[in-house]
Amino acid sequence: MSAVAHINAIGTATPPFEVHDAFVRFVSGGIADPKARRLFDRMVQRAGIERRFSYLQPVTLPDGTITDRDDFYGTGEWPSTGQRMARYERDAPRLGLAAIGALGRRLEPDSITHLVVASCTGFMAPGLDQRIAVALGLDPGVERTVVGFMGCYAAVNSLRVAHHIVRSEPDARVLVLTLELCTLHFQRTDDLEALLAMLLFGDGAAAALVSADPHGIALEDFRAATIAGSADAIRWTIRDQGFDMHLAGEVPGHIGKVLRQEAGRNDDAGLLRGQTAQDYDLWAVHAGGRSILDTVEQALELAPEALSPSRAVLRDYGNMSSATLMFVLAEMLETRAPAKGLAMAFGPGLAAETFRFTRLG
Repeated sequence: MSAVAHINAIGTATPPFEVHDAFVRFVSGGIADPKARRLFDRMVQRAGIERRFSYLQPVTLPDGTITDRDDFYGTGEWPSTGQRMARYERDAPRLGLAAIGALGRRLEPDSITHLVVASCTGFMAPGLDQRIAVALGLDPGVERTVVGFMGCYAAVNSLRVAHHIVRSEPDARVLVLTLELCTLHFQRTDDLEALLAMLLFGDGAAAALVSADPHGIALEDFRAATIAGSADAIRWTIRDQGFDMHLAGEVPGHIGKVLRQEAGRNDDAGLLRGQTAQDYDLWAVHAGGRSILDTVEQALELAPEALSPSRAVLRDYGNMSSATLMFVLAEMLETRAPAKGLAMAFGPGLAAETFRFTRLG
């Protein structure tokens, strides 16, 4: 019988500076068209986000101009992709180490056999995985896997890698790190849809210990589904001035359609695995935005409180891409009551990545 992989612990971290209010004031003040400004302000109120974090410290100049202390997003030309990658190379390792440090005594570096790192907001070589391994003093022979440029559902793919490692090597102890610096990729634009997409994203990292030790969250089967006709709904394009995110307004509609189909099919091959939504006690849904969470709740006819952990993460941190789902799972780990759950995240493709889990008592 194969070993069962368990998330034994999760540590989380964010950069020190809260940037949501400054971003809102900066964008709202720069929209010339009153109708567009009113729409933006209305969407801010509906977003369900109160805080987002960054290593860029907001400042207001004497003339009222909003920028950051490093003048990264200043009044002149905004940074090139190379300049943004230089910031990623500086800040990503320290944020990753902060999340790993939040594991406290539960982390025993000498025992780590595998390292899995997910990130889509930066590139460097030697990679983030290598820099983390050196900083922690891991065995130079530690097996490393990088889950790169997959976006918001990368946490699921990273946990699936850890799941398969533990199933094949029951003595393995896997350190999983999901880390994003989304605020490095704000764009100067008048496009309202692009501005509303940037309104969602913040920075964060989460580290998880995964092993066969039977405590925490037991990982069960993983399953993915690509939504036909939606390939262009989420795009993440590398340009001369950073990575340009396109998040189409029809994304919630695509998700709602496929989830209603899944709820009605009731067979083992579906995302619900032949069960009803009411058969799951916990819903760990990637907090991609309020409209996405509303769509999941409505399409699956969930109780209003079912997505409370996801809504709380969205409110307090925004959408941190691959790290977001891990923050939701971390909140669920705080409660010891046994429960069955389904985790779900959406990303480029448009695809849904899911897994079932059991929170142990």
